[in-house]
Amino acid sequence: MKKIILLLAIAPFLLATSCDDDDQIYCTQEAKAGLNITVKDAVTNEYLSTGITVIAQDGSYTETLEAFPQSDIPVFMGAYERVGTYIFTVSKEGYQTYTSELVTLTADVCHVIPQNFLVELQPN
Repeated sequence: MKKIILLLAIAPFLLATSCDDDDQIYCTQEAKAGLNITVKDAVTNEYLSTGITVIAQDGSYTETLEAFPQSDIPVFMGAYERVGTYIFTVSKEGYQTYTSELVTLTADVCHVIPQNFLVELQPN
């Protein structure tokens, strides 16, 4: 009988303990692009990728973004796993150059948090 009472007395303490493994965060090994920019012609609404230059700048850091197809839609991606405050420009011959406002990229425990932008270039 004493064993049962002792077991009942310590049961709440045993149940209150937790396993540290449950709190672990598992991050993927992929690199995430912080900037994801899609470009369209403002008049025709067609996606543009040929001859487009997208440059992101954060202070003295400058990067030219590369286009990757996302479901047949070209997306210019860059600032991989890099937090910061960026301005990006989009240019193409025959169009007015677009310059963004300041864009702040942050990160969670694992990766930079991606931001998506749609830029509609105005023909000259």
